[in-house]
Amino acid sequence: MAHHIARIALVGDRSPHVRSHARVPALLDALRERDGLDLDAYWIPTEDASDEASLAAFDAIWVLPGSPYRSEAGALAAIRTAREQRIPFLGTCAGFQHVLLEYARDVCGLGTAGHAENAPDTPAEKAVVVPLACSLVGHEGTIELTAGSRAEELIGAERSTERYHCNYGANPDYVDLLRSHGLHFTGSDADGEVRIAELPDHPFFLATLFQPELAGDGNRPHPFIRGLAAAAVAHTKIPVPEEPGTGI
Repeated sequence: MAHHIARIALVGDRSPHVRSHARVPALLDALRERDGLDLDAYWIPTEDASDEASLAAFDAIWVLPGSPYRSEAGALAAIRTAREQRIPFLGTCAGFQHVLLEYARDVCGLGTAGHAENAPDTPAEKAVVVPLACSLVGHEGTIELTAGSRAEELIGAERSTERYHCNYGANPDYVDLLRSHGLHFTGSDADGEVRIAELPDHPFFLATLFQPELAGDGNRPHPFIRGLAAAAVAHTKIPVPEEPGTGI
């Protein structure tokens, strides 16, 4: 008997020191065992993520935390490939930050837009991603979700408590411009700072400043991760034998 197994690219510079990276294998096991969502996962270093043809063969792309990435260009290429090729996508923490950067450059036409962590000498007026007023490393907070958004649909509630591990976020001066070009901000903290972005006309394109992989004890996938997995399985049409080798 054969069944569909989705191939997912885990884009990031894998490290045992990044807690979210260490949680991925258990999350994939839980998706398979609890939800029947079978993913064959492959880590793609950011230096290798510029190969659009290779990434386009995957059923989902997840750009994980761990900034600054070894290759900003590779992370941006992975996001652009997912966006343009309509491949299910999730970006978490630095993935969220680089979604803002990619969108600013490639959709809004701001070729000089910068990320203050990647390039500290970026002029303040050109930085789409800037230091947070207060570090969110090790913090958790409540997110208010936009009614009718994919984020709210997946969570099944108007708000959610999420965990962070970041020092950088969206420059508020650019939010309206990004929004005017089609990027929807569908989650914010108590102060109104954006924390979730999505593309409603994409099969699945979601990015969060918080890290859903840190939810709970790591054995019950966050609804956003489960949503990505379901979208990946829906994306694949090629049956393969059961129990294939895994790339993680």
